[in-house]
Amino acid sequence: MKKIALFLIPALLLVLGLPVAVALIVMTVSAPAAAEQLRTIACAGVMSVTGAWRPPFAQAYTVGQRGFGQEFHPIYHDWRLHTGQDLVSQPGPGPVVAIGAGRVVFAGGMGGYGNVVDVQHVDDPTGAAVVSRYAHLVSVSVTVGATVTGGQQLGVEGSIGTSTGDHLDVEIRVGGKPVDPVPWMLAHGAPLNGQAVGTWTPPPGEAVEEGGVGFWLPPPGTPRQASLHSPAQPIPAQVKSDYLAAAARYKIPWALLAGIGMEETAHGRNAGTSSAGAQGLMQFMPATWATMGVDGDGDGRADITNDADNAMSAANYLTQSGVTNGPAGVRAAIFAYNHADWYVNDVLYYAAAYGSGTVLGSTTECGPGHGNPSLPPLTSNRLRVVLTWATSHLGDRYIMGANGPNAWDCSSFTQAAYAQIGITTPRTAQAQRDWLAAGNGFRVDPQQARPGDLIFYDSYLGPNTIGHVALVFDPSKQSTIEAMNSRDGVTYGSYAGKAATKHIFEIWRVGNVSDQPSRTAA
Repeated sequence: MKKIALFLIPALLLVLGLPVAVALIVMTVSAPAAAEQLRTIACAGVMSVTGAWRPPFAQAYTVGQRGFGQEFHPIYHDWRLHTGQDLVSQPGPGPVVAIGAGRVVFAGGMGGYGNVVDVQHVDDPTGAAVVSRYAHLVSVSVTVGATVTGGQQLGVEGSIGTSTGDHLDVEIRVGGKPVDPVPWMLAHGAPLNGQAVGTWTPPPGEAVEEGGVGFWLPPPGTPRQASLHSPAQPIPAQVKSDYLAAAARYKIPWALLAGIGMEETAHGRNAGTSSAGAQGLMQFMPATWATMGVDGDGDGRADITNDADNAMSAANYLTQSGVTNGPAGVRAAIFAYNHADWYVNDVLYYAAAYGSGTVLGSTTECGPGHGNPSLPPLTSNRLRVVLTWATSHLGDRYIMGANGPNAWDCSSFTQAAYAQIGITTPRTAQAQRDWLAAGNGFRVDPQQARPGDLIFYDSYLGPNTIGHVALVFDPSKQSTIEAMNSRDGVTYGSYAGKAATKHIFEIWRVGNVSDQPSRTAA
C-alpha cells in the first residue's frame, strides 16, 4: 500500500470536517492498479422510478459526448455554448417522455432545435420555475396547454433541425436560465445513467415503503396441475389469521401464503403426513423444519404440527429463498419450496384467486454472488467526493420513499452519494447489497471497515431481508452518516452493538468501478 503525504491531511479536514483518524484512512490508496476504474456489473431487470423525476426515456440510452458548456459544434465547426445534454436511445430512435409532471408551454418548430416540446414544472425549492426542453424530435404528440405526467410521451426522438444524427437534446432551465441537466437530474434523484426505467404504483391505501418501489406477484403460467381441476377453497378464519400474522412479520403478500396453503393441504383440510413424510398445514419435511421452523404462536417452540408455526415458517422459508428479488425471485422461491414448474404456477394461480398482492422489493434482479475481493478499492479522490456530499446533507429530512434533493430514505441517500462519482446502485438496501455481491464490491470484516463502506442490516422488512443501509463515517468510533428515520433525518449514527442484535449485519466496500470506466484515477 502507498500512503499520500501527511501534509495533505489538513486540507482534507477542511473539506470534510473529518477526524484525523478518518482522514488517514481516506487518504490511503492502493498502488497504481487501484487507479483503474472497472465497468460496473449491471443487474437484470428494469430500474423503478421512485420519485417525482425520471429520465426522458423509458428505454435504455447512451449519454452523448456533447454535454452542457462550451462545445465544438459538429456542423458550424466553431466553439459555442451547448445548453443541454445529448442522449441517444437504444437500440434505435424511441419515444421521448416528460421528466416530471407539468404543463406544455411550447410545442412546435424552433429554428436549429427542430421540433421542440417545453414543459413547465412545479416550482423548485428556490421558487424559480423549472422548464424542461426536448429538442430535435421527429414528431410531437402533445399540444400547448396540455397537462402531462412524468413518463408521458411527448414525441419521438429524431434528427430534425441542426443535427447530425438521431438523438435527444434535453435541457433544464431554472428561472429562465439554462443549467447543466446532468447534476440537476442527479440532485433530483433521476441520474442520467443510461438505464431503462419503469414505473410501479402502490395500490390505493398501501403505504409507500423504502424507495416507493415494489412489484405485483407474477401471474401463473403453464404448466399447471391441481389448479386445473381444484378451485380455491374458502380459508378458515383462524388459518387466515395465521397467514396474515406471518405475512406481517416477513412483509410478503398473505395471498402468497394462502396459495401455498391451498396447494399443499387446502388450508388444513388435508394436513396429514404425506407419503414422503411432509407434515402440517404447509407440509414441511422434518429435515427442512429443523433449519426453517420458527415459533409462530409465541409459545417458545416451533411445532411442525402447529398451524401458526407452519405459516410463519413458510414465510421464513420464502424470504430466505429470495422472494423479494423481483418477479423471477418469487418464482424461484416457490420452486425452492417444491421443485416443479407446475407447482409454482398452481401457487401463483391460487394466490391470484385470493387477491394477489405486492412484494416490497426491487425489480432489479442481481443473481447470487459473494463479491469480488480482488477489486481495487475506491481512490481517495473519489471517496472524498462521496463523503463530502454526504456531510453536506446533514440535517436533511427523512421521508420513506423520498428521492431528494433535500429529503431521503436510507437507500436513496447512499444511492445519491455514490452517484456523485458515476456509480449507479439499485434503489433499495437489499438490492444494493446484492449489487455489491454480484461483483461490484466485496464484504469486509467490521474490524477492517473504513469511511464510505456500506453497512446493511435487517429492519422493518423482517428478519430475512435487509431493510437499512448506512455509510461508515469514523470506524474508530463505529459511527455512521445516514438517513436514519423520520425523527432524526440525515445525521450521524452508530453501528456499535448492531452485529449482536441484528439477524443480518454486513459491511461491504464498493470497488473502484464506474458506469463510464476510465483508466485514470477520478
